[in-house]
Amino acid sequence: MAGKRPRFTENFSANLTAIEEFVAPHSRTAFHRFLDRLFEDVIPTLCRFPQSGRAFLTRAVKSPKANARTKDLRKFLKQGDDLREFIMDDYLALYLIRQRHVIFLAVKHHRQLSFDLKRFWIDE
Repeated sequence: MAGKRPRFTENFSANLTAIEEFVAPHSRTAFHRFLDRLFEDVIPTLCRFPQSGRAFLTRAVKSPKANARTKDLRKFLKQGDDLREFIMDDYLALYLIRQRHVIFLAVKHHRQLSFDLKRFWIDE
C-alpha cells in the first residue's frame, strides 16, 4: 500500500530553524539526531500510517479562550481533513491529513512556546 505524500509549510521550516537555535547551543549533536529521526523515521512513518498520531481536536478544552480558538481553528478545516499531533522524544509535530497528502504544519521542542496556528495554513 502506497503512502501519502509529504508537504511542508513555511512555518514547519521556520520551526526547524527555531529548534536549531534553541537546542544547538547546548548540543549540536542532539539537533542532528533529531533531524535524522524526523526525516528518516517519523515523516516516512506518518506518510505511510498517517493515523499514528493523536487527533488534535478531540481533547477537552478547559478555558473559554481555548474554546474560542478551537472553534476558529475548525473553520480552516475542510471536509475530510484530520488534524493530528505526534510526539517523538522531546518534540511534538502538528500535521494535517488532507486527501493524498500529509501536510506538516509545525514542530516544537516541548520547552518552546505553543503553536502559532494563524501562520501556517495553506490554501489549496
